[in-house]
Amino acid sequence: MSVVFCVFCKILVGIKKNILQLKKISYICKFENEAFLKMYTMESIKRVFDLLPHYKEAHPDQKVAFASKVNGQWREYSVDEYIEQTNIISGALIELGIEKQDKIAVISNNRPEWNILDMAITQVGAVMVPIYPTISEADYKIILNNCEAKMCILEGVAVMNKIEAIWPETPALKEIYTFIDRGKYGYFDTLLQLGREHPHTEEIEKRKAEIDENECATIIYTSGTTGVPKGVMLSHKNLMSQWKNVQHSVSPWSNKAFSFLPICHAYERALSYVYQYRGMSVYYAESIATLGENLLELRPTMMCAVPRVLEKVYDKVYDSGRSMKGISRIIFYWALRLSERYKVFDRNWIYNIKLKIAKKLVYDKICQKIGIDHIDVIVSGAAAIPKKVCRFFNALGITIFEGYGLTETSPVIAVSTRNKYGREVGYVGEPLPGIEVKITDDNEIICRGHNVMMGYYKQPELTAEVIDKDGWFHTGDLGRFNEHGLLKITGRKKNMFKTSFGKYINPDFIESKFILSGFIEQIVVLGENQKYAAAIIRPDFTFLKEWCKRHEIPYTTNEEMIKNEEVFKRYGKEVKKLNHDLGDVEKIKKFVLVADEWSIATGIVTPTLKVKRNVVMKRYADLIEDLFK
Repeated sequence: MSVVFCVFCKILVGIKKNILQLKKISYICKFENEAFLKMYTMESIKRVFDLLPHYKEAHPDQKVAFASKVNGQWREYSVDEYIEQTNIISGALIELGIEKQDKIAVISNNRPEWNILDMAITQVGAVMVPIYPTISEADYKIILNNCEAKMCILEGVAVMNKIEAIWPETPALKEIYTFIDRGKYGYFDTLLQLGREHPHTEEIEKRKAEIDENECATIIYTSGTTGVPKGVMLSHKNLMSQWKNVQHSVSPWSNKAFSFLPICHAYERALSYVYQYRGMSVYYAESIATLGENLLELRPTMMCAVPRVLEKVYDKVYDSGRSMKGISRIIFYWALRLSERYKVFDRNWIYNIKLKIAKKLVYDKICQKIGIDHIDVIVSGAAAIPKKVCRFFNALGITIFEGYGLTETSPVIAVSTRNKYGREVGYVGEPLPGIEVKITDDNEIICRGHNVMMGYYKQPELTAEVIDKDGWFHTGDLGRFNEHGLLKITGRKKNMFKTSFGKYINPDFIESKFILSGFIEQIVVLGENQKYAAAIIRPDFTFLKEWCKRHEIPYTTNEEMIKNEEVFKRYGKEVKKLNHDLGDVEKIKKFVLVADEWSIATGIVTPTLKVKRNVVMKRYADLIEDLFK
């Protein structure tokens, strides 16, 4: 009996081993098939609109592709509706006479219809020209005439009025459409009706088949911080190469993206393609003013931000501790100080224990209160994120990926990765695969590869200024690599200036240090050919009001408060403190406070919240002259 039992057991063990071996083989096959499918899919997506069939095939059960609020309720678009409306709008465009490489301007904030138009325009072979809805009439006139836009689809009465005012001076513009019924022009729903009546299905498929990945898909106008808008031509290949190289930023479980940066900007647009490839639901914020409310409502898993937004979150969190009492206040600020010593890698075990305690007592509560407790990654771009702020979010358990690039580079040149030593506070990550990056003798960052633009539209002389004969794009930014191959941006080549003593000053470095102060909203450092460095400072008036309240100083208006003797004295003390670690030549010797609004609307900052130095210098010429008397 025992012998039989032993034999039986051996048979069972043998069967189990075979089953395990079969499972192992099946898993290997599964992984190999998935890898092959992924490689095949990535290779098959060469044009912008190639994302659509992949979306449907890879994520057929996705209930929400895009969503935005309409009359206080989330209007959600499924994958099927996204694809259906794209094809309908394409039919309408063909019916309206849109030909291959015709330019169609889209002036709008973030909304699902923007993505529908992006796909519809590109799959009929036309070129999408996304434009910020906050620029001046003069800039609209320059852009529409330069690209010779045949059609314009716009959002908002203010934009409509601006376009109407310049329409007589834009001869190529034949059609104006709005997103909702304004009682004057056709609108999005009438385009849908037209497309249903005239689907042009065969013509759409014919055009799609004829479009090459090297053809221009979009023209994005950028003036940056310098001046006249320039049309950056990006091909389908430019755009599609980006998401293939940055889609690693998304964790497999991440399924809900929150979008508030302008999608007409190349950075948010590139991430939009990543979200679509990965089958994530994209929810668009109602406005900048409702960010906090929307975050709490949605609890997203991923988002893109600019450093200034993250700084404001940090400042609010820091200030919230002031109202705490006793042991709660002590623990709260201990946890914040602990975050300032956070390192992505190579933390010692003692610090990790403290980190776990801080997470339990403080960090988790902060995340829940803000609505970022489900966040996997926040991608930060457009400017350098202060180290203290970056360490704070990382300590909370929020992975911060820094990225770097320009519109002319589609836009990403380098970005953080999940590899060991693939991200470090103060560095923008590794160059993307397929992109060569070099640091020149004068420390300028140059690159070449699949990301470099086709050129500036109808401006070959400007193109030749930035792309040399060997195909290297000259960024104008200064940088260096660390021992792990991570890129660090050290300043802007054109921003550096020399004092009258022949000493070079990097204003970007000084400004990034001063902007960490809660008292300072924005700052511009000046001093070219002068004996010393000086600064124009715009206070953070929300912070200043709180300070005045705590010190029993009656607050009247912003204009009056910057002239208040006690306020100016406090700013002098702050400047002295921030000067402490700077070299003698870098120290701010004089400063002036200004109360004007620095915003996109006033023309002082770009849509990605970077200050236009030339505009500041022109607007405050008299104040600047007084600073150097």
